[in-house]
Amino acid sequence: MSPRSFILVLAATLPAGCTQLGIGSPEVRQPIGTIPETVDQEAISAVISKAGEQAAEGNYDSALALFHDVLEDDPTSAPAYIGIGEVYIEQGSYSKAEPAFARAAKLEPRNFNAQFGHAVALQMLERFIEAVRAYHRSLTIDPDSPKANLNLATTYLQMNEPNHAIVFAEKAVEVDPGNGPAWVNLGVAYERVDRWADAAEAYVAASERMQPTPELMVNLLNMLVRQKRYREVINVADTIQKLRADGSSLERKGWALFRLGEYEEAEEAYRASIAIDEDEWRAYNGLGCSALNRWLLSDRTDEKARLEARDAFRSSLQLNIEQAKVISLMLKYEMRR
Repeated sequence: MSPRSFILVLAATLPAGCTQLGIGSPEVRQPIGTIPETVDQEAISAVISKAGEQAAEGNYDSALALFHDVLEDDPTSAPAYIGIGEVYIEQGSYSKAEPAFARAAKLEPRNFNAQFGHAVALQMLERFIEAVRAYHRSLTIDPDSPKANLNLATTYLQMNEPNHAIVFAEKAVEVDPGNGPAWVNLGVAYERVDRWADAAEAYVAASERMQPTPELMVNLLNMLVRQKRYREVINVADTIQKLRADGSSLERKGWALFRLGEYEEAEEAYRASIAIDEDEWRAYNGLGCSALNRWLLSDRTDEKARLEARDAFRSSLQLNIEQAKVISLMLKYEMRR
């Protein structure tokens, strides 16, 4: 999730609807900004409950109207502000959600939903430092919240602070070990600090807890490559092909096969990689090395192999000229012609 395939990021979401709320419609209206002498809390609760139902059904305009009705009668209703914020989050209107959650958090500082919702809105607006503070406030209320720990770890990753992210990513899988995305997040955090074996284990754990995605398996593949776990690289590359045709992972399969001395199989993988993605320059390098190997093993008598190596290296350089090693290799073995 590159880390970016993450990069893979795991985006923060709130539960659909506003089911934790519940308030209703009074008959007598008061000017906005004033607190009535008496508030019919049962009626208020009924309106908020109805608004939550409307939001859950996707009737966002109706839900917003009902929440605003509540605020006309009780402008200090934190649940109404939370409901408004959740609707705007569902709509992707984060700039509108943020002030609603901010108001709720000010009214009820110990309300987890207010603090968490505010953090989500701030994170989606890329106001990361403020989001971190809001997530920390939510965790003082519920330290074992899986979603707050997960989202805080994600925010730290977005800030390129993986060491801070690890603390909360580990907590997220501790409190919710069955959460696949939390394991992915932990894998990304480990990957960012070069803890490749730990990252691979986290990605494997994720694949056991969620439907494997190509992105997840590519992350795992990259960690196995770094550890030179060749057989596992081959197996994961084959798994990726079952999910999608992927030239890059086939090139990595060829790389692993070559290092295991299975040269014919390596060439087959390299050719399959190019068949999927003709711009996969590393696969051309693989073909070049395979042909060069055949030429050298023939005591430099197999001219066909030499020409195959030359042509493959040329194709690679046409795609990526910044390859000093390839250029040196061609000069060393006089492959300019």
